[in-house]
Amino acid sequence: MKYLPITALLGLAGFVADPAFADKTDVLYQNQSWMVEGVTFDDGTYACLAEVTDPGESFSIWIFPDKSIRLQFYSSDWDMTAGDTANLQAEIDHRSPWVIPDAQLTQHSALYDLPNSNESVNFVVEVAKGSTLHLRTEKGEFLRDYSLAGSSASIQYLVDCGNAITGDRNPFN
Repeated sequence: MKYLPITALLGLAGFVADPAFADKTDVLYQNQSWMVEGVTFDDGTYACLAEVTDPGESFSIWIFPDKSIRLQFYSSDWDMTAGDTANLQAEIDHRSPWVIPDAQLTQHSALYDLPNSNESVNFVVEVAKGSTLHLRTEKGEFLRDYSLAGSSASIQYLVDCGNAITGDRNPFN
């Protein structure tokens, strides 16, 4: 499996990914609890989404045409004030936790834009190789567990989709 192309997809997202504003979704791949979709928003913009779901909760990775990547942790049990932030930890299997500083909170979601770095690539690779993502508070208190079963192939489809929407199609460049 190739992971190097994802380095070209890292940056900061300029808008909130919200399926409620999606006009159309196309399923590109499905494996176990994971689904990879192409999402067209009402304003015509397009994004790629890999999402693992359980009833009432999900963990998503979004890729946008500007090469930005956003993590979204969702739970119907949460009811947060939009505009608040929180520091979180994401531990994959029982490895050292990843620090998620200043995640944006909005109703049922915590959103985080991955920085443009090799460390972010390593995080996505670890998701693809992992079996469980443990989301915790800054102090290490349990929030949610998300299954990563089926993530390896799903992440590859997400990368392929991301490359398709972010590729330079100008033959003179």
